[in-house]
Amino acid sequence: MSLLNRTVSPNSLRVFETAARLLSFTAAARELRSTQSAVSQQIRSLEQQLGLPLFERIYRGVRLTDAGQALFVSVQDGFATIEHTLERLQQQQQHPRVNILTDFSFAAYWLMPRLPQFRRLHPQIDVRIMTNQGVFDWRDKEVDVAIVFCDERTLTTVPRLFHEEVFPVCSPAFLQQHGPIDGLARLADLPLLTLTADQGQSWMDWPGYFQQRAGINYLQSPELTFNNYTLLLQAVIAGQGIGMGWGGLVDSLLDSGILIALDTQPLRSQRGYGLIDAHPKVSSDAKRLLLQWVLDCTAQQVDSQ
Repeated sequence: MSLLNRTVSPNSLRVFETAARLLSFTAAARELRSTQSAVSQQIRSLEQQLGLPLFERIYRGVRLTDAGQALFVSVQDGFATIEHTLERLQQQQQHPRVNILTDFSFAAYWLMPRLPQFRRLHPQIDVRIMTNQGVFDWRDKEVDVAIVFCDERTLTTVPRLFHEEVFPVCSPAFLQQHGPIDGLARLADLPLLTLTADQGQSWMDWPGYFQQRAGINYLQSPELTFNNYTLLLQAVIAGQGIGMGWGGLVDSLLDSGILIALDTQPLRSQRGYGLIDAHPKVSSDAKRLLLQWVLDCTAQQVDSQ
């Protein structure tokens, strides 16, 4: 039988914690706005229920026994945990938070430039962004919304934000040095920067691009390989080679002239970014507003193209 079934009340534990912290029944009574005799009775009743002496009565005070000291540490930890939880719940009520899980590139090139708009619309909502470049599993994490690159099968069950559209990109300086780049044969001769898919990701790679463009097998030349698309784009901007550009992610870099698209007709696949409600059975206004905002932004992006 547990101690809870022996009617150890939270109030008794609170009286014990106060008396143990102050090492005085009289001081505990003042803090609790009670009487010394009531505190003494509560402690005596608790000791009887536990079958353990918790205090040694000494001249002008009390001191904890070994059992009392052990219980005091546990009770303080327990009350601290409860108080922390209550504070967190109150903060969430005053400032609701939504947690977003996505990859580095989507966060850097799509989400972050647009996030100030969401914060202007909903200043009361705290947004937390978590990034991962590998295979995503949001079910065991504190995630409300996941925005992830999905295969065709997954996109039949969740909203698609936009299709995968890919095309080679390079910097103006690289094109000036190596151009014109007017065909696949010339493209294959140049350093092609690669984003690895060593964890089973299904995005377009260079062999797939050449195969779909011309039905030829691309023989890899020496190149730089990255596991982070943000770093790959930085290498492209620095003129170290040609990278694969993803529509929806590199648009602002193209518009500003930082990058140049080498193919005006992107390859499109049925893959793309999907918007996932990580815990659909858990509802909140913050999550609902974030989901709708992402859908509205992508709809405006498609309409403007």
